This record gives sequence, structure tokens and C-alpha cells, in this order.
Amino acid sequence: MNDVSSVCTGRIVVLVLPEVNLLDLSGPVQVFHAAAHLGGVYRLEYVAETGGVRSAQGLELAGLQGLAETQAGRGDMVLVPGPRLTGSDRLVSDAAVRWVRDAYDAGARVASVCTGAAVLGEAGLLDGRACTTHWSLTTAMRERYPKARVREAALYVHEGRVSTSAGISSGIDLALSLVERDHGPELAAAVARELVLYLRRDGDDAQISPFLRYRDHVRPAVHRVQDHLAQNLDTPHTLDELAAVAHLSPRGLTRAFTAATGITPLAYQRQLRLERARTLLTGTDLTVEAVAARCGFRDARQLRRLVAETLGVPPSQLRTRLRPAG
Repeated sequence: MNDVSSVCTGRIVVLVLPEVNLLDLSGPVQVFHAAAHLGGVYRLEYVAETGGVRSAQGLELAGLQGLAETQAGRGDMVLVPGPRLTGSDRLVSDAAVRWVRDAYDAGARVASVCTGAAVLGEAGLLDGRACTTHWSLTTAMRERYPKARVREAALYVHEGRVSTSAGISSGIDLALSLVERDHGPELAAAVARELVLYLRRDGDDAQISPFLRYRDHVRPAVHRVQDHLAQNLDTPHTLDELAAVAHLSPRGLTRAFTAATGITPLAYQRQLRLERARTLLTGTDLTVEAVAARCGFRDARQLRRLVAETLGVPPSQLRTRLRPAG
């Protein structure tokens, strides 16, 4: 698709539907709230057809803005947490469907969690797009929205300005992915750590950003070194300096780091630098020389060699193949 908005206002308008599932709502919202606390530009608003909504779990939610008084536009994000569906022909109200469609037509991004995909389907936003939803609803989705390309083996799917996620907790994975798209892997990793999510899954639960890998351990000294490396990628580091950060001897750090992560501190640093370089190459117009300097490589020649060895293509081809359409 070629309709990815180049603008991110940071405004997230959460559409709270009757019988909303609380984790579908609270999980992604907590991610964006944490991201804002850690420096991301996000602000949350909540809208509904009426000022109050009862959740599927019986909790009453009040003080919500009305649909008629709220519009989302270019660069905003509309988040649709999943409601408990009744199975009737009228899955969601016409007013909610129209409001989402109007927001998309005005340039907003739209993201759904679990059964929230039904709202997008009713609005025609899934036609011709890859999408996903809770595993128990994929067959029904295909029947009701035959033009949608429903994926079963996916935690979340981005296509153009439309994003969908699978069931319940995968909304957290989706939100982290959106944070990474907006602000880079460092902030997404910081949010994951803040929420004690040491392992963030990607859309196909396959490759995971090295900023988030190797964090599923409980060694504070190793976490300190990992944080230090992630926050100072453009700075040369010696093993002695990293050992001082960990309050260990160089040999003790190597032993502890390898036991906790399976790789050495310097190998971990190289993975971080390559991931940061990949992000800059595919998401900015910086020269290879500038990317190499920002990521702590000796020079552009070293970056070109490592990218080719690790990713199988030179930086120029990586930029062409992976840069999102805009």
C-alpha cells in the first residue's frame, strides 16, 4: 500500500465500544502512556457514543468524549480495542463505523486489537489488505469480509495506515511495534523494560529486535551494561569501561554477560549498532557516512562490510528494499 502517513501527531484517540474487553483496552494504552513518560510524543483521548460504557468484565467507564464532538485527522491514530461480539448481523453501531471511516478518510492511522478488526471490516478498511484478529474469528472474518486477506499465523499486521492485531495480549505487541515505528527501537525497548516485558514478539513471532532480545534474565549488572550500550551507541567502549558500569571485573562481566545472554558484551554491542544502522538506513535520508558515525562504526566502509555480511545486501539495496512506501 502507498498510503502510510508521513506525519505522526502523537494524538491517539481510543474508541471505547460497549462490552470492550479490558485487556484489549488497557494493554496498548499502558504502552503508549509509558512511551510518553519516557520521552515519546503521545497523548491519549477516549471517545464513545455515550459518556459512559460498560466493559465486558463489568467495569463502568465514564467521562468519555462523544463521537460527534471528536474528530481524528491526518497523522492522528485511532485505536479500536476489541469488544465482546454478540454474533448478530449488526456487530457494531453504524455511528462508530462511520466515525472510523471518516477518521481514516481524513488521514488518520487506524489500529485494531482482537475483535476491534470487525469495526475496520465494517468500515471497508480491510478490503484488499492483509489483516489479523483473534484465532477463533478468522474463519468468520473471511466469510464476512471476503476481500480481506486474513492471516492466522500473525500477532499483528501493518498495511498502509491500517494495523490489526490478534487476540488480547497481542495488542501490547502491536502497540510496541507502533512505538518503534514512530520513535525507533530504543524507545520501544525502554517501554518493554518499564513494563517488565523483557521479550517483545514481532508480527510473525520470529526475528526480534536486538534492543529487546537478550533481556529475559534477572541480572541487574548485565541490564546496566545493556542499557549503557543502547544509550551510547556512537561511543567506543572497552571491556574495562563496561566492567566499571557493571561493578565487576572484566572477566566477571564477560562470564556474567555470556551466562545471561549467550553472547559477549562486544558481540551484543555490534548487534545493537547494526540494528540502529538498519533503522536509520531504511527510515531516513542520512548518508551511509552519517549513519556509520551515529552508530559508532569506525567508518562507512566498516558499516558497508558488516551490513553486507550480516544482511546479505549492501546498504543501498537495503534502503531500496525495506524502506516503507510513503
